[in-house]
Order: sequence, then structure tokens, then C-alpha cells
Amino acid sequence: MAVEITGEYVGSLGVVAKHGPSGAMLSTDAPRDNGGKGESFSPTDLVATALGTCVLTILGLVGERHELDLKGTTVHVTKGMISAPVRRIGSLKTIVTVPVGRVDDAEMRKRLEAAARKCPVHQSLHADIDAPIDFVYQS
Repeated sequence: MAVEITGEYVGSLGVVAKHGPSGAMLSTDAPRDNGGKGESFSPTDLVATALGTCVLTILGLVGERHELDLKGTTVHVTKGMISAPVRRIGSLKTIVTVPVGRVDDAEMRKRLEAAARKCPVHQSLHADIDAPIDFVYQS
């Protein structure tokens, strides 16, 4: 199923994007270190956001299938940029934290972790991007 996203450059390195199916809008800005004001997500920040939210969504799908309550599970993605040979994302280090008592079974933990690493965004990243996904199970 194709989804259309449209965007309009509004000046000063800002873009307003519209999600076709829902009409939801978001704005981007270039980061300060690349000439922008840093007043909103940068396009590469959205890649990090997409990864983190994709991981949580996949975990939610697996959780619902297995009647697991994963509410309160969080994700923290740290995006690292590199400049050589070209400016690009160099790393997306992801940490998923699962609240105490949500998933105690070792086999279910393995299933969740494997599913997270198969999220469509993670699978779409270039192989040169260092993108580990680590899990912390609170106790």
C-alpha cells in the first residue's frame, strides 16, 4: 500500500510535511550545526524517530498477540552524525526499557528482541549505519 507524503519549503531551511492518509502535519528545520535554527526535528532526527517508534510499534503488535501489557515501555535513540566522506547518519543507538514485571519469560524476551530488530525501519537502514538495539528489563 502506497502512502503519499507531501512537503512544502517555507523558507529559512524549514519544511512543512503532510501525511496524505490522515492529514497530520509536521515541521522540520535544519540543525544548528548545519545552518538551521534547530527549532524542530531535522530530517535525520525523523529517521531516528522513525526507528524508535517502529521498534515500539512492533513490540506492541507482538505484545497484543501474546496478551502482554507493554504499556510504559520506552525507547531512547541516540543519533550520531558523521561528516566524512559525506555528511550522514553514522549511528542510531537504540535502548528499549521494559518496566518491571512486564516480561519475565526468557523465551518471550528473545521473541520480542528478535521482532524489534526486524522492524521495517531498522531493516531499511544502510548497512554502514551502526544501529544496535539493546534491551533493559527493569527489576
